[in-house]
Amino acid sequence: MVFGITAAAWIFSFGPHSSGGRRQFDSIAFDRQTSKAHFDDKIVKDICEGFQKHAKTLLDKRPELASLITYIDLTTLAGDDTPLRVHGLVDKALEPLDATIRGQLGTAADAVHCGAVCVYPARVADVVNRLKQHRQGNRIGIASVAAGFPSGQYRLESRLLEIQLAVQDGATEIDIVINRAAALGGDWKTVHDEVRDMKIACGPAHMKTILATGELQTNDNIYKASWASMMAGSDFIKTSTGKETVNATLPVSYVMCRAIKDFYEQTGIRVGFKPAGGIRTTEEALAFRCLIEEVLGKEWLTPKLFRIGASSLLGDIETSLRNLTKA
Repeated sequence: MVFGITAAAWIFSFGPHSSGGRRQFDSIAFDRQTSKAHFDDKIVKDICEGFQKHAKTLLDKRPELASLITYIDLTTLAGDDTPLRVHGLVDKALEPLDATIRGQLGTAADAVHCGAVCVYPARVADVVNRLKQHRQGNRIGIASVAAGFPSGQYRLESRLLEIQLAVQDGATEIDIVINRAAALGGDWKTVHDEVRDMKIACGPAHMKTILATGELQTNDNIYKASWASMMAGSDFIKTSTGKETVNATLPVSYVMCRAIKDFYEQTGIRVGFKPAGGIRTTEEALAFRCLIEEVLGKEWLTPKLFRIGASSLLGDIETSLRNLTKA
């Protein structure tokens, strides 16, 4: 299931497949679509400034700030992560607001929790165990990076095994990385085929495909990587690992969301979007929220189709809500 679209509908949408049902890369269709996409940097910059201006008008809207929390994949991806740290992350994701803020939100506060927690594969079991202790196993997603994160510079066999083991441990969402060497070499078939195989390895788990846009060099490459990843069955496309020199920016997000819109118009399939890396303030997060609404529509303003990968953003949103309470 691709967020409401059956596998049969997906296969029907994209034509050539082997008898085993594995999606085959249609280079002619890919080239036809991606050759149409051109992005003028100045125009994109001007458009993104509009999102930033819109975001400023929402800073005093308590419901808008609270809704941002529901999009967050609360993340820890550190070499010194421990079960204790992960348990604290789960606790915070489930109950992100203090009593004062909850009182201001009233009954609406009951629905405010993070979309998921995101950890390394070795820490997935810690998330599962903590959620069992809370008896709230379905309240938030259990996301794991995998597939040779963050570089992707591993043999495909080991990347697929890492995905399978994370799902076995209880991950319900897998954040994979594409083969940037193939992308930079223009080998979009390899990008597509590897993402397709990783989607198969995910089984019942939703798959978010990280493009590592800061390493793709051009908007054309970002659009092509988006298109190849969606053709291969990605449930989400995601900007960054958070480990690149340049991570989520509004301009690259605009390019990706334009690809999502074009893909939806051609197939009827809604693919989600996740900016990640460097989003630390409420105002920055609101700008991405405005981008989603204005490019993709309000239908995408749901945790099923919009996530924000962040570790420190939640604290800033809490501060912003607390300041509104004092005002």
